[in-house]
Amino acid sequence: MGEEKKKWRTAISFHKGHEAYIRGYKLEDLVGNLTFTEAIYLVLKGELPTEREAKMLDAIFVSVVEHSIAPPSVIAARAVVSGGNGLNVGVGAGILAFGEAHGGALEGAMKFLQENLRKNPEEVVKEYLSQGRRIPGYGHRYYKEYDPRTKKLFEIAKELNFFGDYCQFALAAEKAIAHIKGKKLVLNVDGAIAAIVSQMGFDWRLGKGFFIIGRIPGLVAHVYEELVREKPFSKRLDEEKEVEYLGVPPRELPEEFKRDRR
Repeated sequence: MGEEKKKWRTAISFHKGHEAYIRGYKLEDLVGNLTFTEAIYLVLKGELPTEREAKMLDAIFVSVVEHSIAPPSVIAARAVVSGGNGLNVGVGAGILAFGEAHGGALEGAMKFLQENLRKNPEEVVKEYLSQGRRIPGYGHRYYKEYDPRTKKLFEIAKELNFFGDYCQFALAAEKAIAHIKGKKLVLNVDGAIAAIVSQMGFDWRLGKGFFIIGRIPGLVAHVYEELVREKPFSKRLDEEKEVEYLGVPPRELPEEFKRDRR
């Protein structure tokens, strides 16, 4: 009989004696030699990155590190901390606010690109729109002509030789959407990152991970600011100015429901 498989299995890291190894490399050797981005690449991909792979991933993380106080994740994080919780709880609340409308489009955009790369972009877009399906990675509430983050990332991708089939397909789909809908939906930063990391060989199921890794420093900064600059419960709503009540007006409880409390 062969050796029975253990319940927990991983190819990421292990301990040999008291020494930690990550993807086969001794952790002690990585400290001081790898940048944080290089270490992230190693953990995710299993091998050390080339110089251009590290530079590209670094630029991607910087592009999503922070995007104002308005997103749901920051509102959630600061509101939870305002209730009297610590930094880890606030950051956790912020991460839990990531969803399809905020941070989650990256995974969907990667899946869209990886499943349709060898097809005609115009036909793919037509099929999606005819079925009423949303194409992730396109459109932005503020940017209507182009997303400046997309422009910058694609410039870097061209310099580092990561502007390939996926990026070209993504741009072709942007044109197809405008042609079919008669309205431009810009290729946003999620779509741009999806195209580049797909070109780098990452699987679409890692999509949300890139956004989470890049945005956590911003969440930590917001939570820390809330802890040191604001008073507890400072994020309470002003019901008179900020809340519109849409329910029934005040009414009396029917007599048959009133209980004799004597």
